[in-house]
Amino acid sequence: MTTRWWAFFSPSGRLVPSLLLLLCISSGLLSSCSSPPKAPVVSREAPAHRITKRPKYYRIKRGDTLYSIAWRFGLSYRTLARWNNIRPPYTIYPGKRLRFASVTGNETVKPRTIRITKRPPSRKKQAKSGGKQTASSTKTSKSAKAVALRWGWPTKGVVAQFFVKGDLMRQGIKIRGRTGQRVLAAEVGKVVYVGSGLIGYGRLIIIKHNKNYLSAYGYNRKILVKDGDEVAKGERIAEMGGDDSNKPLLHFEIRRNGTPVNPVKLLPRQH
Repeated sequence: MTTRWWAFFSPSGRLVPSLLLLLCISSGLLSSCSSPPKAPVVSREAPAHRITKRPKYYRIKRGDTLYSIAWRFGLSYRTLARWNNIRPPYTIYPGKRLRFASVTGNETVKPRTIRITKRPPSRKKQAKSGGKQTASSTKTSKSAKAVALRWGWPTKGVVAQFFVKGDLMRQGIKIRGRTGQRVLAAEVGKVVYVGSGLIGYGRLIIIKHNKNYLSAYGYNRKILVKDGDEVAKGERIAEMGGDDSNKPLLHFEIRRNGTPVNPVKLLPRQH
């Protein structure tokens, strides 16, 4: 079987195989018509961990808690509760509005109550009961130490990004690890939020430790606790996931009265 080659003469008089010409023309057309210019890859997700600008009002959505809303807007949950006359256990309902400021002119100021205290005992009585006072003061100091928070590392790994005061993009630390690695509660507390409603944190857990301190654990692959659970220090609460770049990381934050603090200063020194 023979293959026929059709040819034609170019303006210069040179004989050019038509098959080669057709291949050149078709490749040029394909490159110019069927291959549009590549658009730059842009993340659609908002910058991570940036405190959202505070509106006058906020409409509660399904999955929100008072703690997660306060966290998003950089507020103390107690302040937000006081502004909206919400009492413990701080139950909120989807569709309702939260006010992000105190009511001026409409708040009723409660009159101060004057407490009548007994006169302090004389020096003689104090001397007689000195031993009892020492015992009670010792007991008080022990109870105060028991309540004090003693933070532990939420996972093992190298800190890939440190806290920077005033930097809205570095309100916590990022700890590098491996996918599926254990994520632990940094202190005893109560889980007050589990979900993905806060943009930039992935699957997030927020734990309340006392009336002042909250901690947050972001970028989880799997969450092992639910809202309302009481957790012990060092208890496994999640498995490490990845950030937007699929790098295995844990984002860890500690906030005191709604304000981010440097976790490294509160955590024990790594060995």
